[in-house]
Amino acid sequence: MMASHPLKIFISYSSGDRPQVEKLYKFLLAQGADPWFDQEKLLPGQDWNLEIHKGLDEADVILLCLSKKSVSKEGYIQKEMRLALDMALEMPEGRIFLIPARLEQCDLPYRLKSYQWVDLFAENGMERLIKSLNLRASQVGAKPLSENGASIPDIKKPAPKKRKSTPKPSGNVINIHGNVSGSNIVIGDDNQVDN
Repeated sequence: MMASHPLKIFISYSSGDRPQVEKLYKFLLAQGADPWFDQEKLLPGQDWNLEIHKGLDEADVILLCLSKKSVSKEGYIQKEMRLALDMALEMPEGRIFLIPARLEQCDLPYRLKSYQWVDLFAENGMERLIKSLNLRASQVGAKPLSENGASIPDIKKPAPKKRKSTPKPSGNVINIHGNVSGSNIVIGDDNQVDN
């Protein structure tokens, strides 16, 4: 079968993961895929619900981008996940159609546990994703993704901001509260006692 069209990849994600998913979208686009990313595909005035359903229906493969937020968040992401799972049930056995892609270490939803996932934050995660997408491209007669040396995006989630801590005073600090008359106070270091 002659490859005729770019691989259509529907990207499902939670809005809190948009910065990482946008990097992924740009990478897949540079590899010759046709990724469906709402921020690029939805136009002002379109019925977004209808367009999302059309994007899912036309997709060769669905990439479910998962994070701690997305697996526990209520809302449209859960609906997209259920729709994708229902569509995957219509595929012949052995076909790649639904790819869980973890953006960070997180538990997979129960219904996705039977699907092999890819950790996009891992060193070889993007390479594994490309192999899987190219296998799917061969199954549907799409053009394989190129390996043109485009830089692999850093998908790691930014570390949470650390709260500023007050500096600890140097030396020995002793705080005594309450009535200590008649008490012995021993100050020492590593069982060495100063008298």
